Amino acid sequence: MERSTVAPRVQAPDAPLVVSLLGPTGAGKTALALALAVTRPCTVINLDSRQVYRDFPIITAQPSEAERQVCPHELYGFMDTSQAVSAGRFGDQAREAVSEALAQGRLPLLVGGTGLYLRGLTRGFAPIPPIPAKIREAVQARLAEVGSVALHLELSWKDPVYARKIHPNNKHHVCRALEVYEATGRPFSFWHAQDHDRPDWRFLKIGVGLERRELVERLVRRTDAMLTAGALDEARAAWERCPDPAAPGWTGIGCSELLAHLQGEASLDEARELWIKNTKAYAKRQMTWFKPEADIEWVESGDEQAARELLEETLAAGKVQGS
Repeated sequence: MERSTVAPRVQAPDAPLVVSLLGPTGAGKTALALALAVTRPCTVINLDSRQVYRDFPIITAQPSEAERQVCPHELYGFMDTSQAVSAGRFGDQAREAVSEALAQGRLPLLVGGTGLYLRGLTRGFAPIPPIPAKIREAVQARLAEVGSVALHLELSWKDPVYARKIHPNNKHHVCRALEVYEATGRPFSFWHAQDHDRPDWRFLKIGVGLERRELVERLVRRTDAMLTAGALDEARAAWERCPDPAAPGWTGIGCSELLAHLQGEASLDEARELWIKNTKAYAKRQMTWFKPEADIEWVESGDEQAARELLEETLAAGKVQGS
């Protein structure tokens, strides 16, 4: 995963408050957000890189229609499967959503486990220029021809600092780094070392924790519940709309495994097992990302009272929008 070396700026105690609910996938972040939303006017803002795709509401565990009735929800299911989401673009949209919530007197609740997006919002995103479509298409063509491992080797020559941070199989980040290098002539790591535009907000980061064994059991149950709810039919319908296995939306966990089944490369049982395996590995990577963050206040999954107390204590520390 990408990490910025930019230190967080100390915010004034009366700066607008933004709450982030973070933690591994399946830990119960959405349920906790809704519990907080019934105590005061809130807007839930997605901070998950996969829940942006409209074709996969079941597979990516997007909030249900009933859950969205509790309070406004932003940045869920607004992108096509063929579209790529970048941290910078998503950051601009998230900032706009946060600013709008604050202007309406609502408390912004950022909900999701994509640590890079949260780091970008709290510390600012790297000022990377737009990448021409021609360059992006050329890198994708090379990916299809030689694979991500070969491209990662190329990246290790052009940007060894960033290459050491990502796995060779991480197609999205490998391609993104090469695109930036080809378009700007400078490594991805160079841009991340530049001055960042940081928002004038203060953040309360609430981590939702769960003992690993219980989390794994919950992830297995959730995967089976998704299959029962129609995840396979969802993938089949998405394939009819976007029959391109290289499309960004198909790279998500659950999407790629079910696509392998639809293309005859795996049985449904094999796809399910791989889906569970990859989800568990992803949860572990998320916790590895969040573990060094000293400013996260951790609560047990389902402990709504502890989260409410943290929120009230933080609100009491300054004049805050929505208090």
